[in-house]
Amino acid sequence: MLGLSWRHFLTLALALLFSGIVTGDVAVTRPFTAHYQLSVSGWPDATIEHRLSREGNTWQSQMRARIAVARGNERSRFVVEPDGIRSVVYASGYSLLGIGKTYRLGAGELAALPDRQAALFELSRQAARGDCQPRCRLRYQDHKGEAETLLVRHLGPRQVSLPAGDFEAVAVEVTEPDEPNRRLVFGFHPTLPGLLLTMDYHRGGERRSRLSLSSLNQSDQP
Repeated sequence: MLGLSWRHFLTLALALLFSGIVTGDVAVTRPFTAHYQLSVSGWPDATIEHRLSREGNTWQSQMRARIAVARGNERSRFVVEPDGIRSVVYASGYSLLGIGKTYRLGAGELAALPDRQAALFELSRQAARGDCQPRCRLRYQDHKGEAETLLVRHLGPRQVSLPAGDFEAVAVEVTEPDEPNRRLVFGFHPTLPGLLLTMDYHRGGERRSRLSLSSLNQSDQP
């Protein structure tokens, strides 16, 4: 998940832009369109688009990215229930120079573990609540349906200045159990869990890439 090949990076970039619905007194999710500027060492800058829309009792999150000759897209549909999120369908596709592959997970395959967008929604909600102190684990299925585990550490609030404006973000650090030298630091919006403000990828003590919110259009209707 944390590699820097073209497919792994597109997988990472798209996977980490996800939608979320938070209940209680923290936030209410509304449809939105967000654009992100992605800067990667050794790659041209790229723009990622994230659209969150509501269809009946389900929400759909769809993302598209293009980096030079590589491109990718990913979408997840899920239902919010009293005890959490239920994944309904997940699909993604990636290509390089016109050669690529598509993936799909149905409700039956997602019964045991959520897809990564739904799982990352839960990470966003935990960040807004201040959970994972000092650490917790996040389990999900990757695009192939294989179980993955991440270690999560809450870092607290921080101010960020982005092309879209100045925000207060809630930061968490994510690592893989067998790759402690690779880490991701997310900055989530504190009142819109599901909206990512920043994402930094570090490897070997150096920041290798950064994703920043460049624009946000929000609907007035939930």
